[in-house]
Amino acid sequence: MSPENTQKIVFGALLTGKGKMWVDNLKISIDGKDIKNAKVYQKKLTKVDLDKEFDLGSKISNINLEKEDLDYLTNLGLIWGYLKYYHPSVAEGNYNWDYELFRIYEKTKKVPSNEKDKILVKWVKNLGKYQTEKKSEAENVKFKPDLDWITNSGFSQELSDELLKIKNAKRPRANYYVDFFSNVGNPDFKNENPYLKMTYPDEGFRLLSLYRYWNMIQYYFPYKNLIEEDWKKVLKEFIPKFINAKDETEYALVSLEIITRIRDTHADIINYNKKIHHFFGTRYTALQVVFAENKAVVNDFYNEDFAKEAGIQKGDVITEINGVKTEDFVNNLLKYIPGSNYITQLRDVAPNLMRSNNETLKIKLTRNGKTEEKTIKTYTGPELKYTREKKEFFKILDNNLAYLYMGSANAADLPAIFEKIKNTKGLIIDLRSYPSDFLTFKMGKLLKPESTEFVKFTKTKNDHPGLFTFTSSLEVPGTGKESYQGKIAILINETTQSSAEYHTMAFRTAPNSKVFGSQTAGADGNVSEFFLPGNIKTMISGIGIYYPDEKETQRIGIVPDVEVKPTIEGIKNNKDEVLEKATKWINN
Repeated sequence: MSPENTQKIVFGALLTGKGKMWVDNLKISIDGKDIKNAKVYQKKLTKVDLDKEFDLGSKISNINLEKEDLDYLTNLGLIWGYLKYYHPSVAEGNYNWDYELFRIYEKTKKVPSNEKDKILVKWVKNLGKYQTEKKSEAENVKFKPDLDWITNSGFSQELSDELLKIKNAKRPRANYYVDFFSNVGNPDFKNENPYLKMTYPDEGFRLLSLYRYWNMIQYYFPYKNLIEEDWKKVLKEFIPKFINAKDETEYALVSLEIITRIRDTHADIINYNKKIHHFFGTRYTALQVVFAENKAVVNDFYNEDFAKEAGIQKGDVITEINGVKTEDFVNNLLKYIPGSNYITQLRDVAPNLMRSNNETLKIKLTRNGKTEEKTIKTYTGPELKYTREKKEFFKILDNNLAYLYMGSANAADLPAIFEKIKNTKGLIIDLRSYPSDFLTFKMGKLLKPESTEFVKFTKTKNDHPGLFTFTSSLEVPGTGKESYQGKIAILINETTQSSAEYHTMAFRTAPNSKVFGSQTAGADGNVSEFFLPGNIKTMISGIGIYYPDEKETQRIGIVPDVEVKPTIEGIKNNKDEVLEKATKWINN
């Protein structure tokens, strides 16, 4: 254990399977001492911790947003973020870099343009001396950091030269603000102050929020190369949006909006935010909605009795919500729905269609070619009394077909299960959920005779932030003649995300396998979490995931061998059309 890096110690007892467990005579000791008598580690305060000047606010207000000012604020965001990750003195934790932003802004805000660069040069020089080193030419490069702005933003020659020198600085492996998780290599944004008490940060802190997020993406997002628009123009676009956010709701929404712009299904505001919750609606109807044939279709119910009372049936197509056409309703929400691809945005917008802050919702629907208007009730979460159906990990279907539902997977059950299924005609692996256990290798090896490559990663490091390079390929082993001999059908759809996509990549290398379904969520790899001011917690995909031939998986997702999409008719008749197609293939 490393006390300086430990925030909490969690101890408990875990029971897997059925039955009861008692834990008696429990004693906890640390370094041989009873926990009651153990010395509490006193964390040594850093220079960052000791800087308290702006703890109660940035003291910045009425930021001017005229063209010249906006250009400067854009450049300041570029320079501030570059120094945060590239200057050794900042990397070593010698400065509270959040508060340095407020100081340099105050020094430059009223200074003529031709004088601003002189102040910035002095600022950079005063950060401290550093050693430079000759950087070797990187191999297996996916993409390089965008640093062209240093020489093409109209800076003075002296400022550009100072910034360029820092590019070759000798930097510590671990930056105070970002390290990397061991074994995986995704960024650990470890010292970003969430400013918990600032529910509505002031103008300076809102500007900081934008700069913090933008630069994390600039240097540590493994899919920045896929952002089609000029990321620097996005920075300039969002400066007025963040500054002009007039209340807590607008600040939360503009944060969600820029998060959506990176098009990563992993990215979202992941902690509870009461303003976002209220924006989408605090009450829910009893209807579960999905998109099929590009229409919003009722496919299930959170409470069947409530749905029956409302006169709603499976297969009903929702065409209007409170007088607004469904397609317009969707388009209005999309900028707040993060997603790597459109189908996944629709997946996540669908539940929000049936939310409201009112006790009723007016909808127009079509059923069997006829249009109906209904006013349906909404409920609080507890009132719906919804419990998710618990599915079995393993069962035998008709015609001697084995079925595995990965949402209930358990590694401990694998040996017994594969003993039961080894002589079945075919195996169906349902990955239309998030795997409850990590079985990529333990189960993958049972599906094929030989070891096969299935994935490559891209990562960056602090010696050159924003330079992403490929690793070598990773393999799934095989089990020779003991491997499963029947046909293997793998089921996927837009709920197949992250670990589920990773499992699919591994399992589909089995020689007798086929993937059935539709486009997946297109967000794979370990995630990296961080905070924006105001306790807004979000995350990004932290490493790049590619096929061994270096083809993309992000946004594209896993491409099925046989495309099958649910139909309205199938939903109406409780059919699982993906499963039916896979079953037919195995039986033929």
